[in-house]
Amino acid sequence: MSNDQQYDPYANGHGQQGHGHQGHGQQGHDVTQTWEGQTWDTQFQPAVQQPQQPQPVTYEAPYQDPYAQPAYEPAYEPAYDNTAYLAPQGAVAYEQQPYAAAQAAAPVAPAPPVAYDTPVPAAYAPEPVAEAAPAAGYSSPTTSGNTRITDAQRARAEGRSPVIEPGLQPAALTAVLGLLLAGGAAIGPYGLLVPLVLLQGLTAAGWFRLNGMWPARQGIALAFAGGLVADAALLATGREHAAAAILGTLGVWVLLCLVLQLRSHADPDERMYGLMAGIASAALTVVAAGHLGAAPDAVVVGGIAVAATVVARALPLPGPVSLIVALLAGAGAGIAAGGLNDLGSSGALVGLAAGVCALVGLRVASYDYPSRFVHMTAGIALPLTAAAPAVYLLGRALA
Repeated sequence: MSNDQQYDPYANGHGQQGHGHQGHGQQGHDVTQTWEGQTWDTQFQPAVQQPQQPQPVTYEAPYQDPYAQPAYEPAYEPAYDNTAYLAPQGAVAYEQQPYAAAQAAAPVAPAPPVAYDTPVPAAYAPEPVAEAAPAAGYSSPTTSGNTRITDAQRARAEGRSPVIEPGLQPAALTAVLGLLLAGGAAIGPYGLLVPLVLLQGLTAAGWFRLNGMWPARQGIALAFAGGLVADAALLATGREHAAAAILGTLGVWVLLCLVLQLRSHADPDERMYGLMAGIASAALTVVAAGHLGAAPDAVVVGGIAVAATVVARALPLPGPVSLIVALLAGAGAGIAAGGLNDLGSSGALVGLAAGVCALVGLRVASYDYPSRFVHMTAGIALPLTAAAPAVYLLGRALA
């Protein structure tokens, strides 16, 4: 075959074209045979009439569009034979991956059921978590915004008493303040005024904090002002009119506490709590002024007796034993202090009464929401403040 003649897939077995332009199965020598399928040749070629009934094709190259986007070709291309079915471009037939198809078609055996009583191997057993030890110290109350459980709430949940005693340090400070009251009373009214004002300030601040209300600057300031007014009234009127000065100041300050809560924009329940705390704080602060209206000898005995009582109560002794020892210490200090002034043996009664009131105040300062601030304010002031009425009444009765 010459170079200008190409293979014709539609030619018959004798090298002649099935249908030509001459109609006798042959064509002239001056006509060049052409390739019937589309090629990459961009030159013009004369069109050839398609046969009506083409013969079966033994091999035909796949049609490729020169303007089509390149299709994805997998990395693995299986070998095709001359009679294999050609899959569309861009798709991979499942028959081309016999191993993957067989693996996907293989049934998966279900996992054997695991009994609930199957023991867990030691290597996979969870490690026991150690419980956190309770933090030592004091907790802040939930009313201040801290959501952590308080010591009082933990004690209630565990069935224990929520009372936490202030300890030896507040007791020592109470003893110092009691001795200052005794020394100031021995000097005179104005010598007693300085430790008394300190006692009233600690009482006003500690009571609000004991009730979980902090900060309460207006209530504390109002209660402290009531104590100062009572002191001024006592100094102006004298000890003879001490009861009238104390009760009159207390009545006015109850009305002022009511006005203060009426101006508040808090919820009704919170205003009621604030009113009760304000009235109680003002009452205690004003009542503490009874030391200034009592007889000086009774104030000396009462201050020394309270100091001895709280120190004995803070000693590491069993509960009933500590209580008895504290009362005996208060009575003994009263006898000793009464022997130094005109009370004499009557000082034992004053000392015992002051000791009982001091234990009540100490118990109140230890209850419900104890914290370090409460113990350093209410824990110091309430024993001496609670002893003021007993000192005043017994001092007037025994003088």
